[in-house]
Amino acid sequence: MSGYLPHPLHLLRLLRIALLCACALASPSFSAAAGAAPPPALADFFDNPAFSAARLSPSGKFIAVRYNKDNQRDRLVVIDLADHAIKVVASFADRDVGNFQWVNNERLVLDTTDKTIGPGDERYWPGLYAVNRDGSRFRQLVQASGAFLQERVVANNILPPNHFLVEQTGAQNSDEVYVINPKREGMHGDGDLKHVNLLRLNTVTGRSETVRRPGQAIGWLLDHKGEPRICITLDKNMQTIWYLEPASNQWREIAAFDAYLGGKDAFMPLAFAPDGTFYVKSARGKDKQALHTFDLSTLQLSAEPLVVLADYDFDGELVTTRDKLLGVRYLSDARSTVWFDARMKALQAAIDSALPATVNLVDVPARAEAPWVLVRSYSDKQPQRYLLYHAESGKFNAVGSTHERIVPARMAEQELVRYKARDGLPVPAWLTLPNREAEGKRQRLPLVLLVHGGPYVRGGEWGWSAEGQFLASRGYAVLEPEFRGSTGFGKAHYHAGWKQWGLKMQDDLADAAKWAIAQGIADPKRICIAGASYGGYATLMGLVNDPALFQCGINWVGVTDIKLLYTGHWSFTSDMSAGYLKYGAPALIGDPVKDAAQLHATSPLQQAARIRQPLLLAYGAVDRRVPLYHGKKFVEALKPHNAQVEWVVYEEEAHGWSLPKNRIDFWGRVEKFLQRHIGTAGAAGDG
Repeated sequence: MSGYLPHPLHLLRLLRIALLCACALASPSFSAAAGAAPPPALADFFDNPAFSAARLSPSGKFIAVRYNKDNQRDRLVVIDLADHAIKVVASFADRDVGNFQWVNNERLVLDTTDKTIGPGDERYWPGLYAVNRDGSRFRQLVQASGAFLQERVVANNILPPNHFLVEQTGAQNSDEVYVINPKREGMHGDGDLKHVNLLRLNTVTGRSETVRRPGQAIGWLLDHKGEPRICITLDKNMQTIWYLEPASNQWREIAAFDAYLGGKDAFMPLAFAPDGTFYVKSARGKDKQALHTFDLSTLQLSAEPLVVLADYDFDGELVTTRDKLLGVRYLSDARSTVWFDARMKALQAAIDSALPATVNLVDVPARAEAPWVLVRSYSDKQPQRYLLYHAESGKFNAVGSTHERIVPARMAEQELVRYKARDGLPVPAWLTLPNREAEGKRQRLPLVLLVHGGPYVRGGEWGWSAEGQFLASRGYAVLEPEFRGSTGFGKAHYHAGWKQWGLKMQDDLADAAKWAIAQGIADPKRICIAGASYGGYATLMGLVNDPALFQCGINWVGVTDIKLLYTGHWSFTSDMSAGYLKYGAPALIGDPVKDAAQLHATSPLQQAARIRQPLLLAYGAVDRRVPLYHGKKFVEALKPHNAQVEWVVYEEEAHGWSLPKNRIDFWGRVEKFLQRHIGTAGAAGDG
């Protein structure tokens, strides 16, 4: 008989004392009287979480948790699920635990970061360390460089700092992991990527061995036993996929195609199943990417896909134990899992029944010796939380929540809508309405049209978003279009955005705002366009192209001139590769010579005098994706014609805000800016 235990006393007491990261499984109801309460504080949305990750050991007997106490350093904690014993196995005085994974049932590997400083002030590389689950046999494997103070004695065989942990876990039955060593051009190793070496590293002895590569490797894939099996090389614009034959230990070419533009037979390696089957993602000449198998003897894709989605490209992963393929996790509007294993299908049904209205992703141990599985549960209103589920008793134990101060009942609903652009193209968009609008009061709201970056990426998915929920908590409707050029919605939707910066991609955004007006959602006199990176570019072009539609704009780390992406500036070096700028960008964005007239006409910098609306601009001083000169040049061009410009530079930040203080400062500015220019009935929250 199953049961639901929001507060298991024995575990909760231990977690409160040692971790302080237990969370309630049921959220308190939001009373009618709370309607007059101020909105949640800025920090509730944009602070670093106390609890941030959890992983089951291969046996399922232990769980490793990354957690900080009283906003101090993130540490790595291991809990014995049999007796609830808790052990802090890794902590540093001047660093935070970063990525971590189980090497085997006894040992973990981890790198580090420093969450108190921005990219411009970084003094260390992430390094790499290994430790047993009881805290013993701690060893440094990769240098962190700088003035890092190692608190424990370490042995020799420490790799130089430019080595990074491979996230693929392999078999988890030895003391070995794999690390990559990117080699870059330039005297200081900060130029274009030349190739990526792969090394097998013993976490006990520190000894390493470099894997022989077939060419200028840019990517590697391990098989299910944890052995290197696929290598991807790049020569100019041609990407080649190689397979390492187990019998001969020789690399064999199995496919080649354009790295930037793809092609009919192009595919992306995904994973090897326990039986050796090779799974890939490919459109196979159709509009949508699907999950296929690839025959390594005939070099042919399977005629029929294993998983295909009607409205989305396949994006996902295999879910396996060490000896069986259990299912496939995929992303449609939200994440879900199709289970091939009958037991897992029944277990998922039981979990979903106990945790309704949430996405519940089940992580299984590689070689289960205990009945525990780890559940990651979230919704549009509920930030991700981790729960342990006992497969035999049907009971839950709470582990932690990534935003513990967020009250789901006070959050807004998000839905996927579709509208038609002026040329008939259907465009998906994410709509988030303030919580009070759920009662039917959804007429004529102030609207923030939030434009994703990339632009050739998927913008969002169903789930909790700090930015969208923050804006909704302040009384704004939020609309986030997956404009043409966005990936994940098929080849036609993606290709329709090629060379359409400032043109049809921009029309899609204006048409989204007009759709919201026609639906009675948006007040036509209170619409602001906002976004980062490409979204910042689109914000500026929205103010140029549609001044009557958009009353204001918010651009952070945004491109201000397409030609600057190619030519750069003496003051800073962009991190865009020469290969992409030569072979990819001309086809996707525009050729700087052949399309010079178009790039000039769609340059916000060249059109700056036409922008008269209020504008908030924010940039990172050490941004290498969109260097600071983009913003500086634009402000210089804007100031003679526009007195309503707010300008802020975060000196230690790069392409986005890594520090809570800067996220809170920026979104506090956004809140005040929106309040001044499009207004809302929502009161300012406690920052």
